[in-house]
Amino acid sequence: MTDKVDAATQTMIDNLEKNSGKSLNEWVAIARASGFEKHGQIVNFLKSEHGFTHGFANLVAAYARESAAILHNDDDLVTGQYSGKEALRPIYDALITAISQFGDDVEISPKKAYVSLRRNKQFGLIQPSTKTRVDVGLNLDGDVIGGRLEKSGSFNSMVSHRVRLTSVDEVNDALIGWLRQAYDQA
Repeated sequence: MTDKVDAATQTMIDNLEKNSGKSLNEWVAIARASGFEKHGQIVNFLKSEHGFTHGFANLVAAYARESAAILHNDDDLVTGQYSGKEALRPIYDALITAISQFGDDVEISPKKAYVSLRRNKQFGLIQPSTKTRVDVGLNLDGDVIGGRLEKSGSFNSMVSHRVRLTSVDEVNDALIGWLRQAYDQA
């Protein structure tokens, strides 16, 4: 039964683009930009303003609300990590800005206690470990250590190395270089 539902949904998605000249993602962006948040409001907007049939309006509304919920949930997870540790948030923001420049295949995946950094596999993580410190975990081949780069030890078994940060100034070329190396190895 699920295969039939998936096939029917895919047919609707294909027909939406064929009939309207816009992809599902384009319509989701239009629906989200409308400012309407409730499913019924989005359906009514698409029907009245864009001449959608109920079926197509329902499809776009479902996807628009789903994508909004996913984005909202990720923001909530990161906000929760830095609750009571707000002074550390600029460190996280600086790291994410730098890591986002590595390539389109970087996946930034917030969890409850940390943010996973993935490519083909996890190459690192960012975790506010205390009220005064953010730890950056890295998966690096070999025994690369020195200066601020140390073996992860008991910090987190999902990474091989760690760098401890207490200031946004410590998000420097050396750290970004280690992150880039881990990304390239992933």
